[in-house]
Amino acid sequence: MSLFRFSLDQKVINIAGTKIGGQPGEFPTVLCGTIFYQGHKIVEDHDRGFFDEALAGKLVSNQAELSEQTGCPAVLHLYARTMAAFERYLDFADRSWEGPLILDSADPVVRAGMAGLISEVGLADRAIYNSISIGTTEQEAVALEESELDSAIVLAYNPSDSSVDGCMKLLQTGGSVMDKGLTDLCMDLGIVNMLLDPGVMPLGSGAGSALRFSVVAKAKLGWPAGSGIHNAVSAWPWLKGRSTLEKRCCDAAAAAMQQLAGGDFLLYGPIDDADIIFPVAAMADVMIAEAVKDLDIWPVAGHPINRLV
Repeated sequence: MSLFRFSLDQKVINIAGTKIGGQPGEFPTVLCGTIFYQGHKIVEDHDRGFFDEALAGKLVSNQAELSEQTGCPAVLHLYARTMAAFERYLDFADRSWEGPLILDSADPVVRAGMAGLISEVGLADRAIYNSISIGTTEQEAVALEESELDSAIVLAYNPSDSSVDGCMKLLQTGGSVMDKGLTDLCMDLGIVNMLLDPGVMPLGSGAGSALRFSVVAKAKLGWPAGSGIHNAVSAWPWLKGRSTLEKRCCDAAAAAMQQLAGGDFLLYGPIDDADIIFPVAAMADVMIAEAVKDLDIWPVAGHPINRLV
């Protein structure tokens, strides 16, 4: 591969009309903002799912408007502590958001329940399960196999070897920790649309490997790759004592770095940060599209380069 073109054919997946993947500069970066996350001020009760619907609606509308203005597609990342909360959040999302949804919880029992409910209400074709990993439980596996979900984030973090090579082994063969690779497991569970994510470590503990992972994963497997690079910034102890402006600048810079490293999607963190991420991501997409102009890679019609310059 050259710096900006992969020799392996790149897969492009389509989730509710949103296309993710391809060669750098071909499709705009897909930006995923999280709502109802732990500590989100709009949530009044995380267990029961009570929240300020007016404020939530403004955040969702703002992400949609920025997506339309810039040409960077958006995904609504739903985080829920309990199934009761998820039911309320899903009802809100169905009424206020037309694009893809990420289903997420720290509790595997809740994640399994999400897979079942999203199928029951007929929204599985819009949903992305977060995530399939070394920690996927048998209950989750059964729920996914019985569900109508066919899209998932595949978390390639390998606790026995967190290097890029270790992550790739986990995906391809299972390495020393699983009987089969995560990509084969996904296929067994009916997941045919895979979004590869290495899991992002804190700065100083290997955060930069997430950038090389996206290059290596796309070069060897061809599936869309990206990360929650925002986590490296939020976990940086030195930055915790700095100003909000400095933190937001670092978030924006990290996002652009992931894009330049071949990232197809960004889990950019709180949806509240959409105002800073969308302009930066659109600018990076324009620059990448200009960089590949002589490599026979043509941006799609709605790409930021065709909207903003």
